[in-house]
Amino acid sequence: MRKRLNIPLRQVAPSLRSVLLAQGIPDTHTTHTRHVQMAEQAIALYGSLALPEGVLAEIASEEFAAIYEGEGKNERPAPLEQIYPLCHGLALFAVTVGEPVCREITRLFAQNEFALGSMLDAAASEGTELAATFAEKTHVQHLKDRGEMLVDSGYLRFSPGYCGWDLGAQKRLFEVLQPQEIGITLNPSLLMQPLKSISGVFIVGPTTIFAFEDTYTFCNDCDTHSCRDRLKMVVEQR
Repeated sequence: MRKRLNIPLRQVAPSLRSVLLAQGIPDTHTTHTRHVQMAEQAIALYGSLALPEGVLAEIASEEFAAIYEGEGKNERPAPLEQIYPLCHGLALFAVTVGEPVCREITRLFAQNEFALGSMLDAAASEGTELAATFAEKTHVQHLKDRGEMLVDSGYLRFSPGYCGWDLGAQKRLFEVLQPQEIGITLNPSLLMQPLKSISGVFIVGPTTIFAFEDTYTFCNDCDTHSCRDRLKMVVEQR
């Protein structure tokens, strides 16, 4: 199954709180009025520019092995190499909120409008995460409709460049997924254009296979350890 996703804008609309949090402003109740107004302006600007799209493609574990290996630079051991052979469903994905919003962020910074540019950057980043979540839920619903989402199933996504999965895997991922169809390309340094894009793999399987500790060598370089929150959500998906 390969599917192009026309993602509704309402599904990738960032909340005021999420944008302010991204700016290090944790409490909207005591936030300066100017900050709130700037965040609201950024969200409105994002809504006028965002063009969210995605693409999904199911893939067999044997085929994914070559994509995961990439250029042979993955750190070992790593969570994904231990998880994917035990799963019962894999799907490559790529999502973006489009080039226009990225151009506007660049323009704002070039014009020294750093406050609005930063707020818009935060809104677009949150929107891109929401686009990935929408794609993930779309894939899970597809599995449910086919009766392939079992009672003890959970799902988790991984992206090249994180958790020991080398960014070089982007080359083979793009060869198979062909996200150029929705305007996503790779630059020479393997960063995606538009910049506000996410690619990777969705993994579905027994919740037990996702139980790993953040004690890998590369975990020391992680500032957020956000995998802890995501793994908690895996358990709650049951």
